[in-house]
Order: sequence, then structure tokens, then C-alpha cells
Amino acid sequence: MAAKPGAPILEVSDLVCRRGGRTVFDRLSFAMAKGELMTLLGRNGSGKTTLLRALALLVRAEVGAIRWQAADIRQEPEAWRRQIAWLGHLDGLKGDFSVRENLLVAERLRGAAPAEDRIDSALVAFDLPGLAARPVRNLSAGQRRRAALARVLLAQAPVWLLDEPLNALDQPAQ
Repeated sequence: MAAKPGAPILEVSDLVCRRGGRTVFDRLSFAMAKGELMTLLGRNGSGKTTLLRALALLVRAEVGAIRWQAADIRQEPEAWRRQIAWLGHLDGLKGDFSVRENLLVAERLRGAAPAEDRIDSALVAFDLPGLAARPVRNLSAGQRRRAALARVLLAQAPVWLLDEPLNALDQPAQ
């Protein structure tokens, strides 16, 4: 079922999360339509990462609902996980593998047949062709972050959950 233009495809209603006995957020609600971008701003410890982790089903919200195209994501968590691309604080790359090998492994892990043209496009999008054969452990922090973002792009997921995606990126990369 296709969503009407401007209709919410992701809805969060009355979400409550507690961590370590502390309420991180209480009755948080928002809705997003296809193509929208939301930026979370706030002080350290204000709940930005917790919200992203709750959306990725990495932490459990105590109360509330998260709906994707009107369906509760907790009813079919694996279907929801196929809709998201996650990038947390850590880049999620194997240091001994080259940038290209990391992208190939990511494709295999998500069950996709690796397509060299799509991998090449992701490398180009993040200015990585010259680094494709280099082991990730030999990259700068910004180069590793760009490789991790290339992995997100390669996933072709309709929802990207990015936790501080600009960390370590210089101005041109941002």
C-alpha cells in the first residue's frame, strides 16, 4: 500500500524510555512523511542516541508505539529491520578488511547479491575510490566515517538512523 503524498509513513506516539532508573524521554511523539529529514539536537545525555536505538529496536521503549506505514514495528521486527540502515557511534567496519571488502560483506550480511556497480557508486558518492583497496585500520577517522556512510547508502533502505553522522568529517565531506 503506497502512502499518500505528505502522509506520515513513520509515526512515533507517546514513547517513554528510561535508562538506569532515569526517564530519558516521556510521551515523545512525532510523524514523518516520505523524503523528510529529522535532525535531533540536544545536550549530551538528552536522549538522542536512546531514541535512535529505540527506533532501531536496540533498546526497548517502556510505553508508546512506533509505526511504519501504519503497522506496529514490534509486531514484525525483522520486516522493520529490513527497512532501516543503522549507523551508530561506532563505524561497524572490520579493520583488517579493505573498504571494498567491508562493503561486500555488508551486502552479503543483508542477503543481497553484491553488485560491483552499486559498490562503485557508493565509493564515488563518498570520495572513496582511491581508498577502496586500503585496509580500514589504515584510514583516518573521517575516512572510516565516509566508508561507514557508503555502507548506509549501499543498503538502499528507506529509513536511515544515523547517530552523529558528521563526526570526524571535514567540511568538504560534510
